[in-house]
Amino acid sequence: MTTEQSDLQQATRRLRWPVRLTLIGLIAERLTHAFWPLWTLVFAGLSAVMLGLHDTLSAEATWFILALYTIIVAGAFLWGLRRLKWPRPGEALDRVDQSLPGRPISALSDTQAIGARDEASVRVWQAHIARMSRRLSAARAIAPDLRISDRDPYAFRYMAVLALAVALLFGSLARITSVEAALPGGATALATGPSWEGWAEPPSYTGIPSLYLNDLAAAGQLRVPQGTRITLRLYGKVGAISVAETVSGRPAPEQTPDETKRVFEIAQAGSITVSGPGGASWDVIVEPDAPPQVQLSAPLERNVSGEMRQAFFARDDYGVISGTAEITLDPENVDRRYGRAIPPEPREPIVLDLPMSITGNKAAFEETLIENLSKHPWAGLAVRMVLTVKDAQNQTGTSADLRMILPGRRFLNPLANAIVEQRSDLLWSRQNGPRVAGLLRAISYKPEGFITNNTAYLKLRVTLRRLETLLNFDRFDAKARDAIAEDLWNVALSFEEGRLADALERLRRAQDRLSEAMRQGASDKEISELMQQMRQAMQDYIRQLAQENGTGDQGPQTSQNQQEITGAQLDQMLKRIEELMQQGRTAEAQALLDQLRQMMENMQVTQGQQGQGQQGQGQQAMRGLRDTLRSQQGLSDEAFRNLQEQFNPGAQGQPGAQGQGIDGRQGQGLGQDRSPGQRQGQAPGQSGNQGAGQPGATGQSLADRQQALRDELNRQTGNLPGAGTPEGDAARKALDQAGRAMDDAQRALRRDDLPGALDSQAEALSALRDGMRNLADAMANNNQPGGNQSGDQGFANGRGTQGGRDPLGREAGAKGRLGSNENMLQGKDVYRRAEKLLDEIRRRSGQQSRPEVERDYLKRLLERF
Repeated sequence: MTTEQSDLQQATRRLRWPVRLTLIGLIAERLTHAFWPLWTLVFAGLSAVMLGLHDTLSAEATWFILALYTIIVAGAFLWGLRRLKWPRPGEALDRVDQSLPGRPISALSDTQAIGARDEASVRVWQAHIARMSRRLSAARAIAPDLRISDRDPYAFRYMAVLALAVALLFGSLARITSVEAALPGGATALATGPSWEGWAEPPSYTGIPSLYLNDLAAAGQLRVPQGTRITLRLYGKVGAISVAETVSGRPAPEQTPDETKRVFEIAQAGSITVSGPGGASWDVIVEPDAPPQVQLSAPLERNVSGEMRQAFFARDDYGVISGTAEITLDPENVDRRYGRAIPPEPREPIVLDLPMSITGNKAAFEETLIENLSKHPWAGLAVRMVLTVKDAQNQTGTSADLRMILPGRRFLNPLANAIVEQRSDLLWSRQNGPRVAGLLRAISYKPEGFITNNTAYLKLRVTLRRLETLLNFDRFDAKARDAIAEDLWNVALSFEEGRLADALERLRRAQDRLSEAMRQGASDKEISELMQQMRQAMQDYIRQLAQENGTGDQGPQTSQNQQEITGAQLDQMLKRIEELMQQGRTAEAQALLDQLRQMMENMQVTQGQQGQGQQGQGQQAMRGLRDTLRSQQGLSDEAFRNLQEQFNPGAQGQPGAQGQGIDGRQGQGLGQDRSPGQRQGQAPGQSGNQGAGQPGATGQSLADRQQALRDELNRQTGNLPGAGTPEGDAARKALDQAGRAMDDAQRALRRDDLPGALDSQAEALSALRDGMRNLADAMANNNQPGGNQSGDQGFANGRGTQGGRDPLGREAGAKGRLGSNENMLQGKDVYRRAEKLLDEIRRRSGQQSRPEVERDYLKRLLERF
């Protein structure tokens, strides 16, 4: 037993400091849990006094709040005392023991209960005690548990600490003495006798710190901003100290017996005099707050999309807080001809918020107003713009009157430009409704030959019919007018942007827009933006050429009988065009642009001999998607023709009827093509022998073929290469979107909703093209057949052969020809000529007035090609 007591004493000496530190932590833990409401109240009260919140209250209110605060603090102290349980050293020792495995401290204090006379049992017990003694070396002080979130779920303690931190930064400990003066008899108890304190607090927006008047000279000048608040506290016997001032502009009030404070604002220059012991007098000089100023710092800028940018500079003594730009119509400078000859309908001015400086100095800053008002009725008309800024005193400053043409989107397509002009006339006054309807009907009459966007044309005709219906039934109110204007805007955008999925069409449109901008005298910034669009379209076109010819985007290679041009040379030509435009040499720039147009349309992609190997899975998938794309285009064209027959049944027979061939087969729609083993325009599984004269037969046939085409796309999607790559995943996502659009088109066709079907089919075509583009990128990155080959390629401008194929992509014969020693097509633009021929065949095959034999021959030509 003596040995065990010795071990316990040694363990106690070893645990002295861990136990002491744990005991201190226990004391802190118990105090925190018991008195956290007390120190929370003390911190909150101290911060309120240091910030001078009591100065804003009357003496009676201060007395009441102070008494209530004292009672609450005393209650918190008593509450803490009742819950405080002072820790003992044994509790600290037990906490350390609980942190060790096996509780070795308790084990050392135990005695052997049985087997004390058995020598083996004693040795086992001694080994146990020795092991427990060794474990004491791992004893450490235990950290206290100071968490009280369960007792203070709303974190009042953190609010009090934050308030105290704010008071220490922005308050003053000197304000604590002012509380004593608010107590009954406190002022007379001051050992110093009658005294005073004063503060000058400028308006917060000035950013000027407060002044403690007692620190200033007893006489002199006091220069402060207008609106400064003066606070004077009087201590001692009433009447011993008096205050006189002439700066507030108010008559001096009589001093009451309980007056201990005077508060007033400086509104004018004058004097402040404190009479009595320790008195002072100042001549107050008021620094007036000048009104803000704003001016235009740069000319107005605009871009092709109609976005305007107006830089301005604003300043104020202490900072501008807000500003607006007001735009009003300038009727004197508006061209009052045609639709604007009648008086305009009244409209509210356009009010735009000016951007303010966020991180900089608001006393003087420069910002830029950016806004796009292309859809506003005043776009393209003469307006006046005035900028107005305001400071904290609600003083305002205005800029000079800017007379300008309100920037709007520049429509370079003539048809889109005409539609936007009629939209503007309609928004000018509803009285222009009949005139606008007549002009829209005139510009959309006989669209063959100049309107290629069939969907946009259909939307235009639908909008025109709605407008005429509203006018006929006298229901053309302001709400209907705005709806028609929105539809016309969307139609104009459709004509302007067109179906830009095809890279060559985008390139041609970019070139046309640039040429039109040259003729219209566009600004240098607009020309630069259009040049960038043309560069992007040119890159897309070159990439598409490479994809369609099964080549990657490789460097140029010289080929025999071809004139090669590199990407750097193309970029140099574009820079030269831009330089000529900036120098005002428009004619030379246009000539160079025409030369570039001709060069790009005759461009081919050349490839080295190493890229002519066996076609793989990627190229087969690309070919299948091309067939699906052509079939979908054929379905869309046929649906549009059926819709045209509904709008104009007298020209092409009954709606939905289709011509019969001499072999009894149903005629094919516009632009249809066929996959291997299928009739042209037919989806897999379609026989094409449905009767043409049955009601709804055509719509049902189109729906079935659309569904079959959807099933074929599902099959092709499952066999796509490039799985796991970003480009391959993007291709699958685009094809899934195309499939959903096909489903929507199929449902619309079954409901005989041809406009809805056309929209869904257009979406499907766009998604198919995106999927093919992404698939080609995946093939190029993964070195798939038809992707990025080891052979080099360049861009050939000419009519020479490439890779054993003629300019139409057909396999060449032994001598590089296709069964003939003569070129079948002469000229530089064979692709466009072929497209025009096919369009003419389709147009003639749909004319019911032609003989049946001729129409059957034309339809068989469509099936052949």
